[in-house]
Amino acid sequence: MSWEFVSLENIQEVAHQYGYWAIFVGILLENLGIPIPGETVTLVGGFLAGSRELNYWLVLSDAIAGAVIGGICGYWIGRIGGWALLLKLGSLLRISEVRILAIKEKFSDNAGKTVFFGRFFALLRILASPLAGISGMSFPKFFLYNLLGAIAWGSAMVTLAFFAGRVISLEQLVAWVSQFAIVALLIVVAVVGATFWWESRHKEVGTGE
Repeated sequence: MSWEFVSLENIQEVAHQYGYWAIFVGILLENLGIPIPGETVTLVGGFLAGSRELNYWLVLSDAIAGAVIGGICGYWIGRIGGWALLLKLGSLLRISEVRILAIKEKFSDNAGKTVFFGRFFALLRILASPLAGISGMSFPKFFLYNLLGAIAWGSAMVTLAFFAGRVISLEQLVAWVSQFAIVALLIVVAVVGATFWWESRHKEVGTGE
């Protein structure tokens, strides 16, 4: 898919033409792994609500519904065929199955937090649900965290655009939010990487003793 298709201008045009359906489908598709910037779609919806072109509550409902349903689909994709795919990917990247199992166990210990807070981070918003399915997280538990995360994320994004869009341009708002999401993701990756390194070092020291 061409990134030009998902430019801010094109998202605004589609949102103007299809309204609430554009918001719901855009966020749903992002959660299914299709490269559509759901965060930008949500901000556009909130911005249009702030300018009285759309209804705030309907935009918020669309954002939450798209995120929840997309997350559920991602969960079952991971639950049904995700583990085999992850092993194949690990083989291509020369990551041993033992290492993948260790990562899976680490995710399982923090699955609820990852599903909830993953909504606010670029890429994790797409990967958290399939990883929850792969890790064997129970569906009722996943559904609860998925729903709460979608409500928190949708409310934050739509409300931010609804009010901030009145004092700054939509382009500037989208740029700031995107930069924050990327920086936040890099921090999370660095923290997780450092944690794994520290645990590996401790295991090596313990083995050496």
